[in-house]
Amino acid sequence: QVQLVESGGGLVQAGGSCRLSCVASGITFEWWDMGWYRQAPGKERELVAIATYHGTTIYEDSVKGRFTVSRDNAKNTVYLQMGGLKPEDTAVYYCLARHVTDEWGQGTQVTVSS
Repeated sequence: QVQLVESGGGLVQAGGSCRLSCVASGITFEWWDMGWYRQAPGKERELVAIATYHGTTIYEDSVKGRFTVSRDNAKNTVYLQMGGLKPEDTAVYYCLARHVTDEWGQGTQVTVSS
């Protein structure tokens, strides 16, 4: 059974930083693409960043240069380091594990106050 457990969300002031973590179990972590999506109220879930199993990273345009996705295969963990946060980054952030199927975490709220 796949489990993805996120942590690290909360309330942050605009311009501040925050780091999200997602620990995976039930998968062979190094074979899976790992990443983050987010969903703001009234909006569709959107890609934030992915760290692929073969070492590349993909970012949504609005977070390039501000967010960094990384993974530690020894710890079965993917991280999202967020900087220069803006109120429009406010959303529930979901961890994604992608191989043949997509597996999702329960989500963690990030709220950026202006």
